[in-house]
Order: sequence, then C-alpha cells, then structure tokens
Amino acid sequence: MRVPLILLAHGSRDPRAAEATQALRRAVAAARPGLTVRVAYLDHAEPRVGTVLADVARAGHRDVVVAPLLLTAAYHSRVDVPATLAQAAEVCEGMRIHTADVLGPDPLLLSALEERVDPTADAFVLAAAGSSAPDAVATIRRTAAELGERLGAPCVAAFASASGPRVATAVARLRSAGARRVAVAAYFLAPGLLYDRVVADAWYAGAVQVAEPLRDLPDLVTLVLTRYDHACPVLVGAGTDAG
Repeated sequence: MRVPLILLAHGSRDPRAAEATQALRRAVAAARPGLTVRVAYLDHAEPRVGTVLADVARAGHRDVVVAPLLLTAAYHSRVDVPATLAQAAEVCEGMRIHTADVLGPDPLLLSALEERVDPTADAFVLAAAGSSAPDAVATIRRTAAELGERLGAPCVAAFASASGPRVATAVARLRSAGARRVAVAAYFLAPGLLYDRVVADAWYAGAVQVAEPLRDLPDLVTLVLTRYDHACPVLVGAGTDAG
C-alpha cells in the first residue's frame, strides 16, 4: 500500500488559489498512478489537515507524507506547519506523519520559472510575496541571480509585501539602466491578492510581460514527487511501497 501524500497549501480566500492547488494535485496524481494525493490548507480554506489525516487513517493508513507547498523555509514552514501537524497528530493517534522539505530553492523551480517568462526580454524581475525572514529573502535574491544566469540577462528580486523593493520600483530601475523589455517572473504557486498586486505594479511600471504562477507545470510536479520520495526512504526499507 502506497503511503498517501497530502499537499499542504497556505490557503487563501481567493477561489483561484484553491483551483490552482487542485490542478497541481491532479497533475501529481496523474504522474504517479496509484498514489493517493489529497489537499489540505493551513488557513482561510477547507479542508484543514486534521480532517484529511482523519480520512487517511479511516482508509487504513498509518503513515502519510505531508508536503508543504511553500517556496522558502520561512515562518510558515518553521512555525505554522510543525504546530499544525502536531495538533493534528494528537487527534489522529497512531498516525505517523512524515514532513517533506519545502519546495525551494531547487533547480526544478528555476526551470519552471524559465518556462513561464518571455525569452526575448532583456531584463527580468523575480517577483515574490515577500518575507520578514532575512534568510528567506536571501534565498529569493539568490534564485533571481541564478535565473538571470540561465536567461543571460539581469534579473533582480522584488516583493509584493515587506522585504522591498516593490515590483514597480525594480522594473523602473531596470528600465532606467537601459533595459527596453523587462519581463516579470512570478515566484508564486497560485494567483491571489499578492500576485494581483505584482501584476498591477509591473504593468504600471512598463513591464512587457508578467508571467503566470507556476500552478501545475511539469517541473513543479516532478519537484513535489521528489520531495515525497525523499520523505519516504525508511518506509521503503521497511517494505512499504512509497513510490
């Protein structure tokens, strides 16, 4: 019996976010036939992880992998996810919860970002939600630099909230430095309020493209399954089919 996978998303009141997460769930399930893939949310949307874990337990499973759909190791991954899973584990006594690593950073994310952007642009902005955690911000800045190396053009990080600079500022600076076609890559898994803010800022500042969120791109699907597989090695060794 394969160990089920729960995709744990942050959650949003915007229905587009849940639609994107369900699209990713379907793509992951299609890529790994026979694997049970469920979705749960930390906040703002249902079902919550405790409900999904109870369903999984009733189906006869005692092990489950939870994959946080987070792009950096910031507050949510360090505080919210462990606290939520600990609370859920108290309700689902006997359930062994194996938490996968967050999604970023990873070369597969860079490939997905590269697929979304206009390759004819001569400068790029990597737009992210933003974080108050300095190491998360540093990760996004490194990702922007690596994306620029792949694209062969300048690429700087910008943020929809906190952190700074804002996307409009980053686009304007690149244009002032001589860039004629600035494209914005979206370091977002799904649309929502902050993504909409990025879009508005980018168009206002004269960007020629704002990429769609990553949603269910094949590289993202591969990355999710890689995180799942890495969370399961001891189960495989014990004779459980985790793949």
